[in-house]
Amino acid sequence: MTLTEPVIIGALSPSRAGDFMTCPLLYRFRVIDRIPEKPSAAAVRGTVVHAVLERLYDLPAPRRSVEAALELLEPQWARLLGEDPAYAEMFADEAEQREWLGQARSMLERYFTLEDPTRLEPAERELYVEAVLDSGLMLRGYIDRLDVAPSGEVRVVDYKTGSAPGPDFEAKALFQMKFYALVLWRLRGAIPRLLQLVYLGGGGEVLRYAPDEADLRATERKVQALWAAIERALETGEWRARPSRLCDWCDHQALCPEFGGTPPPVPARQPGDTVRSSRRTATDEL
Repeated sequence: MTLTEPVIIGALSPSRAGDFMTCPLLYRFRVIDRIPEKPSAAAVRGTVVHAVLERLYDLPAPRRSVEAALELLEPQWARLLGEDPAYAEMFADEAEQREWLGQARSMLERYFTLEDPTRLEPAERELYVEAVLDSGLMLRGYIDRLDVAPSGEVRVVDYKTGSAPGPDFEAKALFQMKFYALVLWRLRGAIPRLLQLVYLGGGGEVLRYAPDEADLRATERKVQALWAAIERALETGEWRARPSRLCDWCDHQALCPEFGGTPPPVPARQPGDTVRSSRRTATDEL
């Protein structure tokens, strides 16, 4: 490290920031303890659908059809199974797996009602970005797609395999996108023109938002405040559970005080110990 490089005090991705906002104890279990979690069928389906959409744009524009996307689905599922055969254990039987694949097919078909891939030429797909703030906090993550207009204006696109949120939850959904916009602004010196969330679940919907400098400065303040709260938890050892409806899907109920459990001793590990990650997994936010 040279004298001009900042000292990195830790790292945050949108997913891990979201974990802490949802439940500080969940953040601890995932980042500090690194307790394994069972892959959920919904998260793995999202990973497969993302992989298909990424590879769809490898094809020449005229060949980017519904049929082409569906032809990519089972090979991508086979690839994931080859990397982790335990994914097959998510299903009780073959009929359940076929139904799961059918839901993925429906999402891919729905995608073509929301965008026309024959008219798009993404500048980047699955783009890893990172930027270090003046405080030394590294922000990082993977952007599903980056579109750049001839004028140089940038559109950040993220695919979601869930349903679009209601008006009361749009701000939470947009936090991830503003996070990416902040990283790109710090990296490139220009604010993205448009943030676009493509929801493939439910009836399908596209949520668009045009950020400005005030938005991104507010996002930076929020991220810094989150990191300050994480540092306080590290110093005090207090990682409080925050009960919500999401508890029903949490793998850690047996260790959670809210369900009569006892967390294990905190290991001698800090979030900054693992500043860089190789690639996102099926348990990351989709």
